[in-house]
Amino acid sequence: MNAQQWIERFAAELGVAPPTAEEFDALLGLAANAAHGSERTAAPVACWLAAKAGVAPDDARNRSARISPSP
Repeated sequence: MNAQQWIERFAAELGVAPPTAEEFDALLGLAANAAHGSERTAAPVACWLAAKAGVAPDDARNRSARISPSP
């Protein structure tokens, strides 16, 4: 099973729609900013925080770039 298939199945398990391609890319960007700006373990927690705050993935990625800009 690839990542997209796993995410689709997990979304179904949670009763929500899976992320769009754009949202998926933004989440990966957010995770990269968190992981490269501190430690790898920050990546999943940053995504969780964005979801808990109700912040859209693209907005969360942009906000995270202010904390840990890309090289």
